[in-house]
Amino acid sequence: MYLQKRNRILRTNPSIRSLVAETTLSANDFIVPLFIDEGENVKTEIASMPNYYRNSLDITIKEVKELWNMGLKSVLIFVKAKDETKDNTGKEAWNKNGLMQRSIKAIKNACPEMLVMTDVALDPYSSYGHDGIVKDGEIVNDETVEALVKMSISHAEAGADFVAPSDMMDGRIGAIRKGLEENNFTKVGIMAYSAKYASCFYGPFRDALDSAPGFGDKKTYQMNYANRIEAIKETLQDIEEGADIVMVKPALAYLDIIREVKNAVHVPVSAYNISGEYAMIKAAAKMGWIDENKAILETLTAIKRAGADLIATYFAKEAVRLLL
Repeated sequence: MYLQKRNRILRTNPSIRSLVAETTLSANDFIVPLFIDEGENVKTEIASMPNYYRNSLDITIKEVKELWNMGLKSVLIFVKAKDETKDNTGKEAWNKNGLMQRSIKAIKNACPEMLVMTDVALDPYSSYGHDGIVKDGEIVNDETVEALVKMSISHAEAGADFVAPSDMMDGRIGAIRKGLEENNFTKVGIMAYSAKYASCFYGPFRDALDSAPGFGDKKTYQMNYANRIEAIKETLQDIEEGADIVMVKPALAYLDIIREVKNAVHVPVSAYNISGEYAMIKAAAKMGWIDENKAILETLTAIKRAGADLIATYFAKEAVRLLL
């Protein structure tokens, strides 16, 4: 049988497959989410996220140093607020002595070159578990944005390199940029959660921070998962308002959105490989239904192939070890 072209030649062995691979992963692709708790020597495994922990700050510092030595260059910080600090204003979010602010300073002191990104949303601090201030059963937009600006400036004062607004309030990127500029934080970047969908896959994350909504859901501010064009509109608006990096969240069920956003913008695109996606792989691997290591690399490669320049993932450490 004569064939003018045999495509399988480029798949013959591992060497040629590696040489012609269109998508490759490295430690430079990953942002590592960290959950931080009050106390000392506290290491709490998150039940719905096997092998992932909420750590006190002393343990977190050790973890950050290990991450840096592995070649991982960025962390995204989330903190668990004490119940007694939660209210409907979110004022603990800009407490100069709050856990987030202390964590930023400690990480930058321990590992100055580590890029520190911080979550900006009110749900960890809200008595209602929502990303914004609640009035008459409604999550109000403009007052929430004012609170998010205070929160972002507080993070910048503590030494954050990037603030990462995850709330999906209208106009918050422009307001945060204005606030940073007016306070002379001209080197602090904004990674906007631009296309954040109302998803069932967030459950384990809410377990990690005890931040599930106390009533209703988040569908009045997070996006409808049926929509695609809306994601482009939201993302372009965030860029106009001053976002340096844009994000699609979740990742796996939204690979088409990642590609659409990548094709539409000229800024780095990040994607969040979220807690439910992590938990599914862990659970299936525990049952012996899939090979965990292969699933990790295939998943992360798919997210990057779709167009993500950066991937926030709980698999970062495992992936780096697998890539060695």
